[in-house]
Amino acid sequence: MSFSGEFISILFLAIALGMDAFSVSLGLGMLKLRLKRIALIGMTVGIFHIAMPLAGILIGTAISSQIGNLTSLVGGALLFVLGAQMFFSAFNHEVKSRVSPVGAGLLLIAFSVSIDSFTVGLSLGISGVKTFLVLMMFGAVSCFLTCTAMLIGRKVQGYLGTYSELLGGSILCGFGLYILFG
Repeated sequence: MSFSGEFISILFLAIALGMDAFSVSLGLGMLKLRLKRIALIGMTVGIFHIAMPLAGILIGTAISSQIGNLTSLVGGALLFVLGAQMFFSAFNHEVKSRVSPVGAGLLLIAFSVSIDSFTVGLSLGISGVKTFLVLMMFGAVSCFLTCTAMLIGRKVQGYLGTYSELLGGSILCGFGLYILFG
């Protein structure tokens, strides 16, 4: 395969892997995040989309294919729990949402949207692709998709008002259920 053909294939794979981050970030963008926080979240998700497939590539043949199913279940469950918490906190106006993309919450979100990259890394480690190109493409595309989605969610939030947290939580729950059962 030529370099351009491999590049295009990796780009499409990176977009496919980044779409879960895009979906989740639509919901996060409705939390009235500042541009600096959006950039930090995007970079963190990008770093996780580099680290997770790197770990998968390095571990590669040492882990059986059974682990791939488990990582999808864990990622889906995490997204569903985060979404449910965000959804139900919308009904309690006294308590601020506990789903906050800072500190451990940010790491948990970045981990949950990039866990499928680990599984892809397992198979890529066996195929012998250009590791540096793959990792940089995964990180850059997921960072771009994450930031773009949060900016879209931020705009939509202004139109939806108090219903935006319900919508954001519903998006996270729906995507978590999709991962679990789709």
